[in-house]
Amino acid sequence: MYEDGTELLSIGALSRLTGVSVKTIRNWSDQDLLPPAARTPAGYRLYGPDAPARLEIVRSLRDLGVGTAAIRAVLHRERTLADTAERSADVLDAQIAALRSRRAVLRAVAARGSTAEELPGMTRLARLSAEERRRILAAFVDDALDGVPAPAYRGGLLAATPDLPDDPTPEQLRAWIDLTDLVRDPELRAALRRLAAYSARSAPPADGDPAADADAARRVATLMHTLAESAVADGIAPDSPAAAPLVAELVAAWLPTQAGTPDPPAEDGPAARTRLLEQLRTAAEPLVERYWRLLCTATGRPAPPRWDAAGTWTAAALRAHRTPVRVDRTAFVAPDPERVLYAYERVARAVGALVEGVRPADLARPTPCADWTVRQLLDHLVWESLMVTSIAEGTPRTDHTADHVGHDPRAAFEDATTAALAAFRGSGMLARTFGPYEAPGALLVQQVVVELLAHGWDLARALGAPTGLAPEVAEETLAAAHRMYGAAPRTEGGSFAPQCPAPPGATAADRLAAFLGRTV
Repeated sequence: MYEDGTELLSIGALSRLTGVSVKTIRNWSDQDLLPPAARTPAGYRLYGPDAPARLEIVRSLRDLGVGTAAIRAVLHRERTLADTAERSADVLDAQIAALRSRRAVLRAVAARGSTAEELPGMTRLARLSAEERRRILAAFVDDALDGVPAPAYRGGLLAATPDLPDDPTPEQLRAWIDLTDLVRDPELRAALRRLAAYSARSAPPADGDPAADADAARRVATLMHTLAESAVADGIAPDSPAAAPLVAELVAAWLPTQAGTPDPPAEDGPAARTRLLEQLRTAAEPLVERYWRLLCTATGRPAPPRWDAAGTWTAAALRAHRTPVRVDRTAFVAPDPERVLYAYERVARAVGALVEGVRPADLARPTPCADWTVRQLLDHLVWESLMVTSIAEGTPRTDHTADHVGHDPRAAFEDATTAALAAFRGSGMLARTFGPYEAPGALLVQQVVVELLAHGWDLARALGAPTGLAPEVAEETLAAAHRMYGAAPRTEGGSFAPQCPAPPGATAADRLAAFLGRTV
């Protein structure tokens, strides 16, 4: 029974029972969502026993964003709840997509640091249709390649126009906006034109199989990237003997892809390696690489691998190894193991004394090693010992680009050299052979001694300290460097600059530095 002695409920009682305000109940009643069952003689609304349940239905649908007309149709059984829910969800999808687009524009504006004047243009770019985006890039490609007879290259560019999803992420939208900026750059157009012209000169005949040719080219590119990355991770210099078999493997895989090109090389040799080097130089267009990376980001495709490090290493290796050679194993004479251990210990102690004196302010100082600060030089010194230790233990490291010194370079250097000495003595490394040329383990340690002394000299010079390091073993280390590197080519991107003269009376460490290309 209700407060008037009937089974009817006043608007106030209904409000108290459901927690919905009187004003809202009155409004929904006026919209025919919650009609009263009767009225009092004074005209006040009264609601029946089904009113609380009906009110909950209305409130739930309103909370879900369903409009008044749709709710009325459900309550009057003019439309099913399932149909209404599906239609309302479609509306919400559209609203969510619009909100995501707005959010993406705002994120892009924030990330790019855009000005207020740039905002209208960015908003318009975000709203372009797929056809409008295709027209923008098609016009760019047509202009960049105008007059260049490279239909296959042109077709590949046009086939990769971006198709943004309906709700692009901020990264995708930012990539599309950056891409529209990039295609206005005349340098990009010139770079694409150079690549297209080279493609026209060197492309296989038109009656070939373009899909098979593209697949073969991708396999070679993947192999090049894998070989170069592994070489960098293993500390193999491009002009070292250990790089020669990697170059030979790459050329052997590349030669079949040239079969249909004009004047194809018949075998591995200087002509073949020169042509491959020319292709790498031609393809080394940073703006074109950025163009493709932005396209992939905008469309959600996997980003292509970066070629800067791999391309640089491979080009340097091809310059250093223009002619296939048979390795002279007489250069792999194993030094006396105990003498090598003694040399490593003495050089590590001398360099460690320098490292102990490094202050935080010194870490940013330049060094004789081009583009290396003191901190980067220390990281390399630590890496050398860590790497040879991992080889001794049979688990070569692959974290060449990681930070190996952390917050305490002195402790990192001491720990690395201590671990290296323990591995040399306890792993049997000095009596084993390693790598494709079966180099003696003692020779690998001697190579590290040369590196440690040479870079220790760099550190001394950077710190303004005396450079006559480890005099008791420096002469024999210099002699080892001459044996190992005397015939090494001094090529661009290689390990060593051209040899410099050493002044009269120079120490053995100074003469080692001069031999390896430092100005003493």
